[in-house]
Amino acid sequence: MATKGDEVLSQFTQTVVEEEVEVRDEDKLRIGIIGTGWIAESHIESYKRMKDVKVVAMADLIPGKAEKFAARYGIENCKFYPDHKSMLDSEKLDAVSVCTYNTQHAPCAIYALEKGVNVLLEKPMCVTTEEAVEIMRAEKKSGKVLSIGFQPRLDENMQMIKKIVESGVLGKIYYIQTGGGRRRGIPTPFGTSFIEDETAGIGALADIGCYSLDMVLNAIGYPKPLTVSGYKSAFFGTDPNYCGYPDDKKAEYAKKFGVDDFAAAFIRLEGGIILDFRIAWAMNINTPGDTIILGTKGGLRIPSTDCWNGTVGGEMTLYHEVGGLQTETKIPIIHTNGDLFDLKIRTFLDACKNGGKAPVPSAQILYNQAIIDGIVKSANAGREIEITIPEV
Repeated sequence: MATKGDEVLSQFTQTVVEEEVEVRDEDKLRIGIIGTGWIAESHIESYKRMKDVKVVAMADLIPGKAEKFAARYGIENCKFYPDHKSMLDSEKLDAVSVCTYNTQHAPCAIYALEKGVNVLLEKPMCVTTEEAVEIMRAEKKSGKVLSIGFQPRLDENMQMIKKIVESGVLGKIYYIQTGGGRRRGIPTPFGTSFIEDETAGIGALADIGCYSLDMVLNAIGYPKPLTVSGYKSAFFGTDPNYCGYPDDKKAEYAKKFGVDDFAAAFIRLEGGIILDFRIAWAMNINTPGDTIILGTKGGLRIPSTDCWNGTVGGEMTLYHEVGGLQTETKIPIIHTNGDLFDLKIRTFLDACKNGGKAPVPSAQILYNQAIIDGIVKSANAGREIEITIPEV
């Protein structure tokens, strides 16, 4: 016999991802990669699994790095360049993956779009709101596809959150709590590009905080942010005794650390929604708590302290009333066999080939970036500020 819980669950059906269709060899897209560091490894692995593309060019500021990268992944007949401009000036490309450090995202994406090349831009979109607007202006002028690298939103469980909100079972959304973090997890296994202001520009906020924001903002339709009261700190990153640094690099890394390792904010969104946010690379607790979405008819609890890994951390709980009685419905985890990074690459390529819309549009991530930038500016000012977004 069906229960009320079954009736609730039946509203949210699983989406089936279709298998990719193989295309003719002459239709292969010519791909370039800008920046051959850690995240580029995931890009090249996915591109190698796509039968309709060929990676023909790579650019990296460090001499010899791109050549070694290509050799490691068995990429043949590839040309190498010392920077993005020389590559884009010399090659006829259909698309590029921008895999540089944060502060180079804007100049690389803008130049590629100006050259008429589709762009898959790794997260964060950039460092400041102003940069995001300039990228979007170049996108608008070019008419090309610009997609931002937020693959977790392609996960079935992440999409379930959006389905639940859009079903109306929660009623009017008025409060959201989200974020996440690591007890000790400042990302320095590959050097200091994540922690230096010159290369990163932003720390935990941009590295992992952007994912927590996208998870909830995408679910509620990305309302415009209005004001923010933000805080940020760097107590762990600047500590030469931080246990996460290599023993022979502790003093060097602590001295170079120039971004945030913790941030928190209270954000007012259009529609009377309050967003309570916190994120950390390092903190003296295992988690800042679950994501909570509160509405006038129901609430949703989402285990999500590591949502940047691609999915939620366990079954979700829907709190609602049935027949005047308070009840809870468990939303089971959807287990899929697909690779989210492959799906990110595949959906981007399909948009490039078919003239479709970007899988993760810049118009949404502009608000994500504006919140992050607003938190930084508010923290620096020591007060609540209005979030101002220039016209695109």
